[in-house]
Amino acid sequence: MEDAKIEEQFDDREAAPQCVGETAEVLHRKLKSRHLQMIAIGGIIGPGLLVGSGNALAQAGPAGILISFILVGIIVFFVMQSLGEMATLIPISGSFTEYAERCVDPALAFALGWAYWYLWVTVLANEYTAISVVVMYWTDTVPQWAWILIFWVLFLSLSMLGVLAYGEVEFWLALIKVISISIFFVIAIAISTGGIGPHKIGFKYWKDPGAFANGINGVANIFVIAGTLYAGAEMIGITAGETDNPRKTVPRAIKQVFWRILIFYVGMMFFIGILLPYNDDRLLKAGSTTGSSPLTLSLLDAHIAPAAHLVNALIVISVISAGNSSLYVASRTMLYLARSSKAPAFLGYVDRRGVPWTGLLISNLFACISFMSVGSGVGVAYEALITLSGVATFIVWAVIGFVHIRFRQALVAQGESIESLPFRAMWYPWGTYLSLAANVFLVFFQGYTAFLNPFNSTAFVTNYILIPVFVMFVVGYKVWNKTKYVNLLDIDLHSGRRPEIPQEMKRRGEETAVARNWALKFRRIFVG
Repeated sequence: MEDAKIEEQFDDREAAPQCVGETAEVLHRKLKSRHLQMIAIGGIIGPGLLVGSGNALAQAGPAGILISFILVGIIVFFVMQSLGEMATLIPISGSFTEYAERCVDPALAFALGWAYWYLWVTVLANEYTAISVVVMYWTDTVPQWAWILIFWVLFLSLSMLGVLAYGEVEFWLALIKVISISIFFVIAIAISTGGIGPHKIGFKYWKDPGAFANGINGVANIFVIAGTLYAGAEMIGITAGETDNPRKTVPRAIKQVFWRILIFYVGMMFFIGILLPYNDDRLLKAGSTTGSSPLTLSLLDAHIAPAAHLVNALIVISVISAGNSSLYVASRTMLYLARSSKAPAFLGYVDRRGVPWTGLLISNLFACISFMSVGSGVGVAYEALITLSGVATFIVWAVIGFVHIRFRQALVAQGESIESLPFRAMWYPWGTYLSLAANVFLVFFQGYTAFLNPFNSTAFVTNYILIPVFVMFVVGYKVWNKTKYVNLLDIDLHSGRRPEIPQEMKRRGEETAVARNWALKFRRIFVG
C-alpha cells in the first residue's frame, strides 16, 4: 500500500513546475525507459552521420575521420558522465541550463540556454538541407525549396502530438535506424572482401588517393563536423525531466553512450573510409550543388541498386527522427528560458497535453535559414551551418564540464555524501577536467586553418563569431540584471530531486545479477 502511494506521486500525468518561477501548465512525465533508450540512440544517429560523413571524408580522408571521431567520442563520453551524474540526482527539463544558473551564475545560464537553442536550430537547418538533397536523389522534378517546406510542415506536425507520441515515434524510427545500420555494416564487410560487388576493395583507398586528404589541417577542419554529428547525446539531460523514473533510466542510457559511439559512429567512419575514395566528386562538400550519402554511393558502386534505394529511404527516416528530436530539444530549451525570465514570456506557453507549442513554432521558423542552401549551393551552406553548430556544441560541452566541477565542489562544501549519488561520473575529476580542457581547446583550435596563408576572412568569421557573441551574452545579462556568482554554500542541490521508488530499489539487485547475461547486454545496447 505504501509503495502504491509513493508511485502515485510519480504518476506521469503531471509534474511539478521544474523551471525557475511558478507556472500554470507543466510538462508531462510520460517517457518510459524504452523511450529514453532509443532517444539516446536516435539522438546521435541523424542525417549528419549518414550524409555529412561524406563531407568529413572529403576533407580529412579515411584515417583523418577516424582520428577526429575517436577523439571527439572520448570527449562526449566524459561530458555524458558529468551530465548523467547531475541529471540523475536532479532530473529537470531545464537540465544543464538550470544547473548553470544554480551552480555558477544566471548570466552563464542565459548565454548557455540561447547557445544551446541556437545549436539545435542550426542542426535542424542542417537536417532540412540534408533531406532535400537526399530526396532529390530520386527525382529533381520537385525543387529543393519545396522539399524543405514539405518536411518543415511534417516535423512541426509530429512535434505537436505530445511527449508520449514523440517518444513512441522516436522509439520505432530509432529502432529502424539501428537495425538498418547494423545490416549495412555486414554488407560493407562483404563488399570490402569481394563477396559482393565487382571486385575486392580491401584498404586500397587508404593507399590511393591516400589515408589523409589534407594532413593535420584536414583533421582539424572536421572536428566541428564531429562535434555537430555527436550533438544530441546530451539530450538525455533534457528528456530526464519528462521521464517517469530517471534514477533507473538515465544511468542506463548514459552508460551505453560509449558503446553507441564506438559501434555506430566510429564503425560508420571506418566502413565509408574503406568503401569510397575521399576525392569522389559525388560526395557532399563545399562547392558542390548536389550530394549523396556515402552509404548510397558505396552500394551503387557494388551494383546493389535496390539496396541503395533502401538506404536512401533509411536516410529519410533518420532525418524525420532527427528533426523530431531537434524540435523537441529546441522547444524545451526555449521553454526554460521563457519561464526563467531569460526570454519573452509568450515563448513558454504549454498546452494541456504538455506541448510547448510557441517554442516549437518559433524554433521551426528560425530553422528556415536552411533556405540559404537553395541559392548559394548546397555544399557551401551545409558546411557553414555544420561549422556554426559544431562550435556551439563545443561551447555547450565545455560549460557542462565546468558546471559539473562546481556541482561536486558544492556537494563537498555542503556536507553531502558523494557515495549517496545515484550515479557517479567515471574517473572524476580527471575525466571532467579533460573534457573541459579539450572542449575549450577545440573551440579555438578548430578554425586555425583560416589563418594560414592566404588569410580566409569568411572561414575566420564562421569559425569564431560565436565566441564573442557568447561572451557578450554573459556580460550583457550580468551587467543588466546585476547577477552574482553563486557561492558554493548557496548552490541549490535539492529542488527538483525525485526520491527512488521502493520497488525500483528492490529490483536493483535483481537487475545487477541479470545484467551479467551478455545477450541482455547486447539487447540493451542496440534496443534499450
